[in-house]
Amino acid sequence: MTPAARVAAAIEILADIETRHRPASDALKDWGLAHRFAGSKDRAALATLVYDGLRRRASAAWIMGDESPRAIVLGSLREMRGLGVAEIAALFTGEGFAPPPLGETERARLAAGSLDGAPDWVAGDFPEWLAASFGAAFGDRAADEGRALAARSPLDLRVNTLKATREKAAAMLQHLGAVPTPLSPIGLRLPLLADGRSPALAGEPAYVKGLVDIQDEGSQLAALLSGAKSGEQVLDLCAGGGGKTLALAAMLDNRGQIYATDREARRLAGIHPRLAKAATRNIQVRTPRRGADVLADLEARCDLVLIDAPCTGTGTWRRNPDAKWRVRPGALEQRMKEQDEILETAQRFVNRTGRTLYVTCSLLREENEDRIAAFLEKNGAFAAIPPAELARAAGLPELERFASRLGPGVRFSPLASGTDGFFIAGLRRT
Repeated sequence: MTPAARVAAAIEILADIETRHRPASDALKDWGLAHRFAGSKDRAALATLVYDGLRRRASAAWIMGDESPRAIVLGSLREMRGLGVAEIAALFTGEGFAPPPLGETERARLAAGSLDGAPDWVAGDFPEWLAASFGAAFGDRAADEGRALAARSPLDLRVNTLKATREKAAAMLQHLGAVPTPLSPIGLRLPLLADGRSPALAGEPAYVKGLVDIQDEGSQLAALLSGAKSGEQVLDLCAGGGGKTLALAAMLDNRGQIYATDREARRLAGIHPRLAKAATRNIQVRTPRRGADVLADLEARCDLVLIDAPCTGTGTWRRNPDAKWRVRPGALEQRMKEQDEILETAQRFVNRTGRTLYVTCSLLREENEDRIAAFLEKNGAFAAIPPAELARAAGLPELERFASRLGPGVRFSPLASGTDGFFIAGLRRT
C-alpha cells in the first residue's frame, strides 16, 4: 500500500469505529481480514495512523472545525507527525487509492488552526464529561496531563530477578536500544521504532525464556511500594493476568506464599503459562467457584493484601487511546462502588500487623484519594501509611516526591513521572 492509501484506509477504519461504537482493535482486525492483500507492515502503519487519530481526536476536530474521521486524520497528521500543508496535501491527491484533495477550508485550517482558547478537555484530548474530574485532580495542569496521556508510550520491561540481573537482560536486548528505567531498579525501557510501533519481542530469547516480562514502570513501582518481603504471606485479590503477582514472587525470592485470585475466573486464564515461564514456585492460584469461599482459610492470615482495583483505566490511555472515548459516566460510578466493596473485603484477610496496598491505573481523584478517605471514615481501626514510609520501606526514598497532594497515597503520571498513570496507597491496622 502507498502512504496515501494507508491514510484513506485509516479514515475508513475510524468511520467504522465511530459508527459501530467498538474497540479499535476489533475494527483493525476486521479491516485486515477484508483486505488480505495488506502486509504486516501495512497493518502496523494503519494501526499507528488510527491510534494517532484517537489520541488527538478532540484537538484535531477543534483545529479542523470538523469532527469527521477525515478531519481527525488531517489534524492528527499535523499534531502527531508535524506534517505541513504541502506534505499532507501530497497524501490527499484523489489519485489511485488516495483520499480526495484538500479543500480551501482544510488548507486554511491546517495552516493557521490553533488550540488558542480551547477548553482543557480539547487541548488535553480527553472526554468533555471528565473535565471536572481532571480539574479536581490536576487543577491548571489538566490540559498538560491530558496531552501527556495522548502521547505514544515506550515499551517497558520488568526484569525477572529470579532468572537474571538487569545488566544481563539489558545486554541481551542491547540491539533493541534497551536502557534502564529511571525510577524502577528492575526495569528496562525500549524506545519506539521510527514508525511509532513498539519493537517485537516474540522472538527475543530474553522474553521467550522469561528473563523479562512486559510491565510499565509505574506498575513495577506499585509492586515495589508494597514492601513485600521474603517469607511473607501475600494475597493478590485482583490478580488478573498476573503481572503484579509475578513481580511480588520475585520480590519474595520464591519464599513465603502468594495467593492469586480474582472475582472473575476468566481473568485468571492467562496467568498459568506466565507462572511456568517465570520459574515461580510460591504462587497458588485460587480460581473462584460458584457457591464456594476459596479464600476462607486465609482469614486474618496475610501480611500483605494487594488490591489492584478495577477502575476506569484513565492512566493507561497512552496504550489504549480508544478506551478514553468509550468510557462513560456510568462506568465511573460502577467502579467506585466496586472499589469500596473490595477495600472492605480485603481487610478480612489482613493479620494483626499486616497491611493493604490499594492500587489503581486511574488518575481520577474519585477512584483514588476519595475512596481511601471514604474507607478510613467508616473504618476507624485502620490508618493510611505515609508515602514517605512506603518509599523508604521499598528502598526507594526518592519516590516520596510523588506523594499526592489530595490525600494519602502516591501518584504517578506520564507528565510527572514518565510512566502510565497509577495511584498507590497503603493501609494498616492501628
